Amino acid sequence: MQAWTQLTTDAVFLGDFDDETSSFSTVFVLPKRTIDKLPDKVLLRIFSYLSHREIINNAFVCKRWRTISYNTQLWDSVSFRPDRQGLCVSSIDTLLYLIGARFGASLRHLEMPMDVITHPVLHELAAKCPNLTSMILDFSTAMQLHDFNDMQAFPTRLRTMCICLSEVIFMEGFMRKIYNFINGLEVLHLVGTYEKADEEEEEIYEVINVHKLKSATPNLKVVNLYGINFVDDSHIEAFSSNCIQLECLAVNFCAKVNGSSLKILLSRCKKLKCLLMQQCSLQNDQVMAAEWEKSAVQELDVTATDISTDCLVDLLTRIPSLRWLSAGQLDGFTDAVLKAWTERGNVKNLIALDLDLCDNLTEEALYKFLARYGSNLRGLVLSGIPQCTDSLCSNVMPALKNIMILRLGLSEALSYRLMGKIHVDGLLDNFANYAQNLERLEMSWDPDSLRFSDKSQKAIDTMRVRCLRLKCLVLA
Repeated sequence: MQAWTQLTTDAVFLGDFDDETSSFSTVFVLPKRTIDKLPDKVLLRIFSYLSHREIINNAFVCKRWRTISYNTQLWDSVSFRPDRQGLCVSSIDTLLYLIGARFGASLRHLEMPMDVITHPVLHELAAKCPNLTSMILDFSTAMQLHDFNDMQAFPTRLRTMCICLSEVIFMEGFMRKIYNFINGLEVLHLVGTYEKADEEEEEIYEVINVHKLKSATPNLKVVNLYGINFVDDSHIEAFSSNCIQLECLAVNFCAKVNGSSLKILLSRCKKLKCLLMQQCSLQNDQVMAAEWEKSAVQELDVTATDISTDCLVDLLTRIPSLRWLSAGQLDGFTDAVLKAWTERGNVKNLIALDLDLCDNLTEEALYKFLARYGSNLRGLVLSGIPQCTDSLCSNVMPALKNIMILRLGLSEALSYRLMGKIHVDGLLDNFANYAQNLERLEMSWDPDSLRFSDKSQKAIDTMRVRCLRLKCLVLA
């Protein structure tokens, strides 16, 4: 045995001299591995995780890396919006060269700012990029449109298009040129200027003609009108009259929408499954007039819409099968709503519930509801509710065995309404024992409202060991 040990030691020692004639070096010494030894396929995979700016910088390292950087597979999704971490081109001629030499048939998604949206660029995209299916046209910072009178071509295979609107630029001159090319669109995003809006502004411009746009896009399945200050119920009615395949409609932060078009929308669009109306000016009588019992709506967002308790009861008890509900920031969401929904509604298919800042709910009502239907939930938001304490969470956690996303906590402004301190270590221990499918956990109580102990580190370790799917943990 000692002889064999000595023989092995000698073999390793001899291998350090890289003696090619020695049989021991072949057996016991591994060849040196560097990144240069990686196959091109593996190196290309590594480059795919880098941003385009980093790929461009790596092209100057060596000839091999330059060849990898030019591979068209790395350029299937490109952004030219510098304010969104995209690339910046020096001139239109440079962009025209890149479209033909670098992107070509591999380009599938493209983001363009106002500066480069010209008819030569669009002509080149239509001719050289036949697989371009998704495009973002950002006019949000525009003060004047380019001349599109000579525009005769536009990408024809688009399935998704996003237009970021300007505050003052009228888009009809550009839109009139592309109506004949976008009839295959299935997803349309129109992003308004909600974040830039001035409360004292009196005159509102309709910078894009929605009524003409809906006639050119009969195959739409998803329509997102986000933060557009001129959109009202007439525009929703216009889409419902021509887009009978509509499955998702979002009018979040469109303050002029009051719900008068809901009845027509639900009667015409039988496939509508998702309806998002966050912070709209919904009126109770208009919402209650819609025939919700005949609809196919499964996902609903009425956050911050100020609808009453009676309206919520009528709404939730009439929808046949609701899977996702966001009803945060509603003073009318009380215990009576939960009780009526439980007794007369269909809650069996509910998998996600957002009750952020619904502070009129009591601990008893929440416990009864979650204890009965918590096993079906995959996502739950109970932040901003003073009655949601560590005792409630500890009691109800056995019912939340399938929860994947959970958000709890109370802002500093509302921490004075908390009766006692939150024992965060006990909470984490309960999560580790009962919620082993957790992927995201957020607890954002005020630091003065939390109570720690000497077992804090152990609680975190227990979470890490038992919740193996946890990807995001927020303790703020």
